[in-house]
Amino acid sequence: MPTIQQELEDLFLSTLKLNASDLHLSVGYKPTVRVDGILLPLDDFSILTPQHAEELAYQILGDRKENFIERKEIDFSYTFKDKARFRVNVFFEKGFVSSALRLILPNIRTVEELNLPTALHKLSKLEQGFVMLTGPSGHGKSTTLAAIVDEINHSRAEHIIAIEDPIEYLFVGDKSLVNQREVGNDTKSFYNALSSILREDPNVIMIGEMRDPETIAAALTAAETGHLVFSSLHTNSASQTIDRIIDVFPPNQQNQIRFQLANTISAVISQRLLPRLRGGRIPAAEIMFANNAVSNLIREDKTHQIDLVIETSLESGMISLNRSLAELVRRGEVAPETALAYSLNPKELQANL
Repeated sequence: MPTIQQELEDLFLSTLKLNASDLHLSVGYKPTVRVDGILLPLDDFSILTPQHAEELAYQILGDRKENFIERKEIDFSYTFKDKARFRVNVFFEKGFVSSALRLILPNIRTVEELNLPTALHKLSKLEQGFVMLTGPSGHGKSTTLAAIVDEINHSRAEHIIAIEDPIEYLFVGDKSLVNQREVGNDTKSFYNALSSILREDPNVIMIGEMRDPETIAAALTAAETGHLVFSSLHTNSASQTIDRIIDVFPPNQQNQIRFQLANTISAVISQRLLPRLRGGRIPAAEIMFANNAVSNLIREDKTHQIDLVIETSLESGMISLNRSLAELVRRGEVAPETALAYSLNPKELQANL
């Protein structure tokens, strides 16, 4: 019988061999990986019993075990030898211990390597403002964010401070000085880190995720004071992102936040990863760059009209999600039915196709 450590290493090697994005360890199921968006059980491994799943989780947790038992769930990063890093979430499910591990590729890829629109290069040239990466969980927000920030790292002499929970991609400082702070280890919370960040002389600030009004308000203030701020949010479009940010605040603060957003927002990128016809996944992205029209619509509480601005501003690099999806179909990258399934307006896309 292999030891728990040996079995864990075999699971990691299987995940890497299959080029999977995620590994799931849940009681009553065989270890399961996600490959190109599809869940596949690992048939070479047995169905996990409560004790087995717990032993694997505790092996990954190490000295974090007591913290996990107290909190009932925990996020952290885990390094497997020199082969891979994982973003790990261990949690209780019906009283049993389960684990979800997201593979973090060792190298930060470029915009071109990720098959993203070249218009995103504009983001790495910004000196200040507020940039949001949005989309569903597991659709590449962190990867795109890392690509843009690393482009700044390799092209400009800036002080970049990243606040993450947990740290995912490891930046290697080049022209820039890069500090990465992990919530839980290096700071108590995103808000705590942002409260002191302006005294740390940053030029570029990357916030892994904005989870509460205090963090959003601190991020907006940092952008207002001349910094370039990047963050992510689980929303589906540019207009929905603006509404979500404003709606988390009480009504008496919403006008102020609306004006702050109108003055600071630089871009909102909303992306999806679609199954590719020849295997793998490829992104479709809605891109909104803030111009006078967008800023005025935010200020006047007419965010529902932002979609029309995106649709009619192709020459400035903006693109609607449907246009992006239609282009992938025309290039033979994805099937029409796949594009329709990921569209927020399938009737319009059908007409375009």
